Amino acid sequence: MPANTTASSPKKKKGRRARLLVIVLVLALVAGVGYGTYWSISTVRASFPQTAGTLKLDGLRGQVDVKRDNYGIPQIYADSDEDLFRAQGFVQAQDRFWEMDVRRHMTAGRLSEMFGSEQVETDAFLRTLGWRRVAQKEFDTKLTPETKKNLQAYADGVNAYLKGRGGKDLSVEYAALSFANDYKPEQWTPVDSVAWLKAMAWDLRGNMQEEIDRSLLTSRLTEKQIKELYPSYPYGRNKPIVETGGINRATGKFDPDAKPSDLSGGDGGVNSPAGAAQGLNSQLAALSKTLDTIPALLGPSGSGIGSNSWVVSGNYTTTGKPMLANDPHLAPALPSLWYQMGLHCRTVSASCQYDTAGYTFSGTPGVIIGHNQDIAWGFTNLGADVTDLYLEKLAGDSYQVGNQETKLAIRKEVIKIAGGGSKTITVRSTGHGPLVSDRSNELEKVGQKAPVSNAAPDRGAGYAVALQWTALEPGKTMDAVFELNRAKDFKTFRAAAKNFEVPSQNLVYADSKNNIGYQAPGRIPVRAQGDGTMPAPGWDPKYKWKGVIPFDELPYEYNPERGYVVTANQAVVDAEKYPYLITKDYGYGVRSQRINDLIESKVQGGGKISTEDMRTMQMDNSSEIAKLLTPYLLKIDVSDGHVREAQKLLEGWDYTQEQDSGAAAYFNGVWRNVLKLAFGNKLPKELRVEGECLNVRPADSSAPDDELSEPVRECGQRDTASAQPDGGDRWYELVRRILKDENNEWWKSPASRTDSATTTRDQLLARAMEDARWELTAKLGKDASRWSWGRLHQLTLKNQTLGTEGPGFLQFVLNRGPWNLGGGEAAVNATGWNAAGGYGVVWVPSMRMVVNVGDWDKSRWINLTGASGHAYNAHYTDQTDKWADGELLDWAYSSQAVSQKTADTLKLTP
Repeated sequence: MPANTTASSPKKKKGRRARLLVIVLVLALVAGVGYGTYWSISTVRASFPQTAGTLKLDGLRGQVDVKRDNYGIPQIYADSDEDLFRAQGFVQAQDRFWEMDVRRHMTAGRLSEMFGSEQVETDAFLRTLGWRRVAQKEFDTKLTPETKKNLQAYADGVNAYLKGRGGKDLSVEYAALSFANDYKPEQWTPVDSVAWLKAMAWDLRGNMQEEIDRSLLTSRLTEKQIKELYPSYPYGRNKPIVETGGINRATGKFDPDAKPSDLSGGDGGVNSPAGAAQGLNSQLAALSKTLDTIPALLGPSGSGIGSNSWVVSGNYTTTGKPMLANDPHLAPALPSLWYQMGLHCRTVSASCQYDTAGYTFSGTPGVIIGHNQDIAWGFTNLGADVTDLYLEKLAGDSYQVGNQETKLAIRKEVIKIAGGGSKTITVRSTGHGPLVSDRSNELEKVGQKAPVSNAAPDRGAGYAVALQWTALEPGKTMDAVFELNRAKDFKTFRAAAKNFEVPSQNLVYADSKNNIGYQAPGRIPVRAQGDGTMPAPGWDPKYKWKGVIPFDELPYEYNPERGYVVTANQAVVDAEKYPYLITKDYGYGVRSQRINDLIESKVQGGGKISTEDMRTMQMDNSSEIAKLLTPYLLKIDVSDGHVREAQKLLEGWDYTQEQDSGAAAYFNGVWRNVLKLAFGNKLPKELRVEGECLNVRPADSSAPDDELSEPVRECGQRDTASAQPDGGDRWYELVRRILKDENNEWWKSPASRTDSATTTRDQLLARAMEDARWELTAKLGKDASRWSWGRLHQLTLKNQTLGTEGPGFLQFVLNRGPWNLGGGEAAVNATGWNAAGGYGVVWVPSMRMVVNVGDWDKSRWINLTGASGHAYNAHYTDQTDKWADGELLDWAYSSQAVSQKTADTLKLTP
């Protein structure tokens, strides 16, 4: 079952979800006892791909060569677009079909067909969102004939691989699954590929979780306190991506060179719904739980998460040509989300248009991130707010809009279940979008307490909650993928970006003629009223979307004077200089500013940036919060000898988080406990980590302060990867703003069984230092001199299906690790961890690349795992050790360089 499908679920539900795996384990063990040789050799190796010799591939027009290097990375050579993408489908299915099959069942809300009744709730929510339905509409009505032709060729290649294969011939997972049910893969379709883009958009959808969290916080915190927890972006300290320009009044278009006097100003869209989102705490908590059950294939959401990309002009590089770096930060997965590949026309022509290489998604044709013979490009998440939750007043099969009743759109969905049986659900939608509240028993009572003045008389069942999301409208992102692969210059690059509608990404650019650039694409809504930070009243027409930001008015840069562009999920443009609201929930710019500083320190001193410099920057482990907080920790007068021993680790520390650093281990332990004492223990249970229990005054108590209710035991409900405070750079910014205020209210914490209450900053810091000392003693031992950050901060790679949960046998077969890692939260080397949940790694640089533009064969790349999705294949995790050490592999591109690196050649013939 996919990653994170049990997040924040009751333990009973977790037990039910493990039953299928228990059955699989028992049967697999029985098979192992009776047929040990069959299981260990035949079953494991039967699905390994043929990588040399000759294979017939139906439908080919001519011979296709598949050249693989010592890491199993394929480079495909063909004479037509159709042959190229047919071979891509075949080769990706060879290495990754199980992953592809699970993905398409997830995007279609059909996981129950593979894994049984435990996945019905997840399927029901995904059917409500309707990813597959939207993908079908995109294919039918939006995509160009050329794109459709490429998608069909890819699907034909996948199906050619499936022909005559089943069970153990496809993967060891199918062999295990076949013991539990008679599941057999069906044919691949073009829409299966398009639907995957919806999953990518879902995980990069913006601030939906923050929107829910702000509402949940109202049960325990004042409006002032909530505002403090979400500080404004520090434009004066952390630079936005686009530092100059704006929308020119004269042209109505974005002009990166326009003078301030020529610009249209910004108002930021600051009018929030008044009162409509209050009193929704238990209902929105249920929605949050539902969201946690959806497979987060790209990673958890939070302020410290994102990606890095930057591009430097040839004026500042050792090669005299641009260099481009990219490392998307995603959930660790086995196999990696990415699949490295080259797609080469032997001769580029009208009938064979591609000569590109880079990182692909298994199940989707083309290259997502990489370069061709003319340009290179990279992505980071722009973080645009493209979702809104709307409260809806229902009356039977109608909902209210202004003073009128409008009929709900209603459809039935049948969910088939492995082993027989089915469940029929009803999906209801308003003009805003599907009613996500229908997928939760608790959410049926949404809004019961919402203090709005015009509540309808039938509100006994509460409000419904609808989701409006740009990705639920058909778009052209699949067209954009192929257009990017063919782009020759900045003009054609921007034309491709225009169609990259969802998810909204920061696109960086470089070309062989020494040009660099940036484009913010995407379908970003324009709100008539409201700023997207809280659920809005759906019955009030003032809060509807009134369109999207026109592409010509989206920020971009071309050859900026400073000579480089950095994107790392920071603000795109200064909100005071831009008339549209992109989001209120950018990352806070800690990583981006560190990259800016590293580049500036090199070029301002007259130095030139090399490939090795770019790699070193990607591995930068510096902790910005440690630089800020450590001087205060060293001033604390510590009387306990054991705590003083730990405090000494911080003396002379350079704030780098190497995996062997004891200082990094202790500091991060202190940081985790500072956050818990100052903020975490004051949050409602819906945001605190699951199982963490506190004695608190009931959140819904209406007693006056002099008649306080007796404390009750409340336990956290949030998954460890998404609980708060997560320790990301939003929390950095908050602590920065109160650090000099020794008596700030946030420094107050109640007494515990072993500690007295704190009322000042230094008292809380002292208590956090003591708590961290004993926490690390329990985890790493009494001798602080032997502590290391890597022993706390470990990465375990889990197969994203049968290796994610359940019995140990399959996990042993499918999973790998742990690895001790350096880096950390909001560092450039963003091996992220959630401070509320523990120190384990929950997101990573999922790949790293450094592109030498123009001298392509000197580019470098690495993947988190390897090319293969087959357990025990030589290329299952053969890149991981090097990835963990920060190494990069040579990236051959030219036909000569590829030939020199080729270890196996497979000839595909008609």
